[in-house]
Amino acid sequence: MPPGSKQTIALAPSCWKHALQEYLFVKRIAIGIAAILLVLAVFPFFFQHIEARNGFTVNDVLLQYITPVNVSIPIFIILWGMFALFVVRVIQKPRLLLTFTYCYLILCLLRIVTISLVPLNPPAGLIPLADPISNICYGKKFITKDLFFSGHTATLFLLYLCLEKKRDRRIALAATVLIGTLVLVQHVHYTFDVLAAPLFTWWCYKTGKNLALRESN
Repeated sequence: MPPGSKQTIALAPSCWKHALQEYLFVKRIAIGIAAILLVLAVFPFFFQHIEARNGFTVNDVLLQYITPVNVSIPIFIILWGMFALFVVRVIQKPRLLLTFTYCYLILCLLRIVTISLVPLNPPAGLIPLADPISNICYGKKFITKDLFFSGHTATLFLLYLCLEKKRDRRIALAATVLIGTLVLVQHVHYTFDVLAAPLFTWWCYKTGKNLALRESN
C-alpha cells in the first residue's frame, strides 16, 4: 500500500455506512458544514450592507437588446432540480458531499470578497428574482446588488465540476448555460457577472477539492 493511501481511502468511502466509520471523513464534513452555516448566518447582514451602499452602473450592450422578462419560476426549477439530482448522487457517493462542501465554502467567501471590491448598481430593468429558498440568505429586504459574480451561474457550474457521471455533467453544463442566460433575460446580472462566474468557480473547485481531500499528516 503506497504512503498516504490509508488517508485517501478514508476520504473516499464507497457508501455512507463506511463513511460514518471514517474519523477523518466525518471530521472534515463536520468542519466544512459548520463553516458554511456560519457564512450563511453572516450573509443577511453582509447583503443588507452592500444593498445600502452606492455603486456604479455598467453600460451593458447585450442587455440593451434583451427585453426584461420574469423567468423566476424556470430559474427556481432548474437550480433546485439540479440540487435534487446532486442529493441523489451524494447518497450514492459520500465523497461528493465532502468535495462540494469545501468548494462551495470557498465560493461563498470569494463572492463576499468580489462583491465588496466591485460595488455595482443593478442593471436597468431588473425584475426581482423570486426564490423563497435562496432569498432566506438575503434577510428581510430583497437584494439587487450582489452582482459580481453571478451566484446562480457559479453554483450550477460547481455542480457540473463536482458530478462524476458523464450524463450528469452534460445535464449540469446545459443547466449552467441556461441559468446564465435566464438571469440575463431577467436583468438580474450584467453580462460580465455571468461570464466571470465559471472562471472564479473553477479556481474554487480546484482549491476546495485539494483542501477537502488532502492527506492527513
